[in-house]
Amino acid sequence: MKNIVFIMDIDIGGEGRYSSERRMSYKYSIDSWKKWCENNKSELFVLNDLLFDNDDMGICWQRYYVHDILESNEIDYQQVLMVDADTIVHPGCPNFFNRTKGKYAGVVTDGCYEWVNRSLTNYHDYLFNEQDKLPTWEYINGGFQISNKTHKKFYKKVTDFYWKHKSELIYAQKKFLVGTDQTPINYLLKKHHIEVEMLPTCFNVQDMFKKSLL
Repeated sequence: MKNIVFIMDIDIGGEGRYSSERRMSYKYSIDSWKKWCENNKSELFVLNDLLFDNDDMGICWQRYYVHDILESNEIDYQQVLMVDADTIVHPGCPNFFNRTKGKYAGVVTDGCYEWVNRSLTNYHDYLFNEQDKLPTWEYINGGFQISNKTHKKFYKKVTDFYWKHKSELIYAQKKFLVGTDQTPINYLLKKHHIEVEMLPTCFNVQDMFKKSLL
């Protein structure tokens, strides 16, 4: 069984974050991950089709069907990385699959802390007020998440949560402008007591221009 790198590259037309024009640069991401997978005995899986209409369920939420998608394509696997198509991996990047300890794994969001804290506060007060507010230093980035078969039930709870709170989530995305699935998945990980292995920041470097890293 191989480890899987799972990327969504879907053309839904129109304007905005999923427009055809924005997708043009995704080929560089996909090519970089192809090379990394070749170097690390892993397999790249690129999803090009929507499961649901984007207005009914946004693309970012649809990726939590990843285990069902792999099984329906008769792909056996050990672990799967869900990674955004706007990432580029260095071909010499160490194999992060070897560092998960068999747990859910992610990288702390070391980016715009104003945005992170505003998102944590808004989603907490609006949808997760039965929980303690999540600390900033436990908040992982949604663009790099590693799971395995033991997390399939958790992802079912994630998609069930979406359908149950669909109208509230769509409203929150438009009203608060603080992201789609990233903050909810953080609260849901804590709510369902999913142990998260925090990987080093180097595996998901964010806001490089702000850190003068470019």
